[in-house]
Amino acid sequence: MILIGIGGNLPSQFGAPEMGLPHALGMMEAQGERVVLCSPWYGAHAVPVSEQPDFVNAVVCITTPRPPEALLTSLQAIELEFGRVRGAINAPRTLDLDLLAYNDICLENGMQIPHPRLHQRAFVLAPLCDIAPEWRHPVLKRTARELFTALPEPHGVWRL
Repeated sequence: MILIGIGGNLPSQFGAPEMGLPHALGMMEAQGERVVLCSPWYGAHAVPVSEQPDFVNAVVCITTPRPPEALLTSLQAIELEFGRVRGAINAPRTLDLDLLAYNDICLENGMQIPHPRLHQRAFVLAPLCDIAPEWRHPVLKRTARELFTALPEPHGVWRL
């Protein structure tokens, strides 16, 4: 199962995040990825907590002919088309596409798969539980549901 986290909290040329983010899914498909499942959209407070606008997030399951490195390059190209500027860590952004998991592959050279903070993020785990609650983290060997349940309250996410 190939999982991509999608989110943003700044407007793009497509409008506010809740209007623009679906365009990113279309761009993924235009580049050869096939969106198999898409969670509902969620609102989420910025992590770490800050004064920046709330995020809109979802998780999608895709199929692709690309290996992980090429997929990441494709995702970053879409971010650039959305006007994503990489600057400070955890800065506001028009689009964030995170390669969360690529089947059972575990990589740590240059890119990290599964995403190193996936298991700590309610804004990833809540939507992931909507589409694949029994997905098992290849390193931690726990399901998405188990990981979400283990998070401290409050989660700071809500379904839109």
